[in-house]
Amino acid sequence: MARNVEIKAAVKDFARITAGLAALSAAAPARLVQEDTFFGSPRGRLKLRKLTATSGELIYYERPDDTVPRESNYILVPTAEPDRMRDVLAAAHGIIGVVRKRRAVRMVGRTRVHLDEVEGLGTFVELEVVLDDGEPAEPGVVEARRLMAALGIQEDQLVSRAYIDLLQSGDVLGTTSSGSASRRASDARGEPAKW
Repeated sequence: MARNVEIKAAVKDFARITAGLAALSAAAPARLVQEDTFFGSPRGRLKLRKLTATSGELIYYERPDDTVPRESNYILVPTAEPDRMRDVLAAAHGIIGVVRKRRAVRMVGRTRVHLDEVEGLGTFVELEVVLDDGEPAEPGVVEARRLMAALGIQEDQLVSRAYIDLLQSGDVLGTTSSGSASRRASDARGEPAKW
């Protein structure tokens, strides 16, 4: 399986994060609209990411639910028929739920930085440090923490669970003016992403 070291953080101030990223990477971000359909799986998580009517990715991944930078193992298979694949997987495994988001992606070295506006949850930053084959996770952890510091991401903003889990539980991990990282979905909608 391919491997990353990942963190997810709840944020509201995309302007500050975007300015920090511009100082680290001159490349313009790729802007995506994604619909992730999650299916039953005896272990890990299985999702189909629809990008367009003729483009998608089937993704299986295993990642511990933890707020610290953690290793994620994944398999990704592209598809040109995301709707038909969704129907087959739904029939075989059942649909757990759907996550819809707008995402801006920038590369900083070997790290994918995602700025996400997630429907029903709010706004988030994800860091995915790509690991080489056989490389231990620790260098990726160090790199993730270095980028957290450069972007001003605090420990109390880190999120342990996947978006689908947050949606199902009704919890939103957004930031308040005091920096608290947990509020209920009914009173915590993130500001629209300003990319």
